[in-house]
Amino acid sequence: MRKEDLDKVIGILREEFPKWNAPVVSLIAQKTGDPFRVLVCALISTRTKDETTAMVCKRLFERIKSVEDLYLIDKDELSELLYPVGFYKNKALFLKEIAKELKEKYNSKVPDKLEELLKLKGVGRKVANLVLAEGYGIPAICVDTHVHRITNRWCLVKTKKPEETERQLTKILPKKYWIEFNKLLVAFGQTICKPVKPLCHICPIREYCEYPEAKMQTRAS
Repeated sequence: MRKEDLDKVIGILREEFPKWNAPVVSLIAQKTGDPFRVLVCALISTRTKDETTAMVCKRLFERIKSVEDLYLIDKDELSELLYPVGFYKNKALFLKEIAKELKEKYNSKVPDKLEELLKLKGVGRKVANLVLAEGYGIPAICVDTHVHRITNRWCLVKTKKPEETERQLTKILPKKYWIEFNKLLVAFGQTICKPVKPLCHICPIREYCEYPEAKMQTRAS
């Protein structure tokens, strides 16, 4: 994919997005506008299917509505609420530690700076950037497995690690697209550009893609 095609491609993804399943973190951000819930949901979602994340977040946020609630809840009860997300016991520990840090160091407010978010237990660049973009509306590129896979399939980047992808995208992708890029590509990746057997025959942007199957489908159409 050429950098010059990005405006067209993102325009098409925006048009198609309502037909796809939106990422649960984006839905929570849109519904609540609460960086705390975005942070909690983003942590829960790692290595967990979106439908499981959605179910658990719905149950959890009926019980946990603030940093104080998370700080006070018993660890075992929190673990039960998080089941069956991946590594739910570890995530319960991380969330309890985060609640303690937010309460004691940040006046129970989720930081809006990358370097501060990265100090929180269990928070890496993916989660931190997602909180900035979805929770605060601050331009940041969240590179998860979908963004990493798809941008390499497009040959927009040639990277082996998500951190490398993020660095390259900050140089290639116009800043006006940073906030929505993850949301668009996650929905696209869950619905069309799947990890195994991507649906190139119905892909709305296959003419711009360098993936071999997409190029074959473009020539055949």
